[in-house]
Amino acid sequence: MISLPDSRTESDGSAVIRVLSYNVRSLRDDREALARVIRACEPDLVFVQEAPRFFRWRKRAAWLAARTDLVVLSGGGTAAGPLLLCSLRATVERTRDVLLPLTPGLHRRGFATAVVRIGGARIGLLSCHLSLGSDERFAQAGMVLDQVRAMDVPHTIVAGDINDRPQGRSFRRLAGEFQDGWAVKPWGSEYTSTPADPHQRIDAIFATEGVEVLGCGVPLGLPGIVQSDLRAATDHLPVLAALRVPAVLNPPSGERG
Repeated sequence: MISLPDSRTESDGSAVIRVLSYNVRSLRDDREALARVIRACEPDLVFVQEAPRFFRWRKRAAWLAARTDLVVLSGGGTAAGPLLLCSLRATVERTRDVLLPLTPGLHRRGFATAVVRIGGARIGLLSCHLSLGSDERFAQAGMVLDQVRAMDVPHTIVAGDINDRPQGRSFRRLAGEFQDGWAVKPWGSEYTSTPADPHQRIDAIFATEGVEVLGCGVPLGLPGIVQSDLRAATDHLPVLAALRVPAVLNPPSGERG
């Protein structure tokens, strides 16, 4: 398998970053196996879905961050499940948890969002887990688009459990506005569900135009990742991408110098 680029800051200030998206099923499976998979991916940013969100959820999110040499950025219980973790490469500019409208009889959904700086790049982040219901999922995909526009950041990464295949209308709604990492630069393997029988791609990493996708896919064969850990960690396979994000040429007023 072709190697995935390592994280670095280029001479022009652009940032090469590793981004991981992972549905962790509320840490109900083998937590140590999960931590080993995340560490092996060496991510700068982790977009988590189904993070712990009930009893002592903050303590459990902190455990995951500590075991993977990361820090909690935003989300968790306050975002109804989506969570963002980051490495110390990231300088945090702002965070916001967004709760979506509740449909009676269905789970509450939300977004974990943030704006960070890595190197000379300024990056918007949105972790999402869309509905199992087709109509609600399509509406939530539209809310993702609205939220990205409202963040008003030159470059944004959206990642999560879409609960839809690439041919589905919700997935296509996102892919029509953003770059679908796997479709642009496939790397590793494609299917994310289920670990025991990978047969569908329902998890994805998207990026706005201007972000260069250097590779994106399920990190099978990556050093340090073994099949037994992938099967034991949770009920999804992770998606890992290497992205090159351009430097900000004109920082917002008050942030120069």
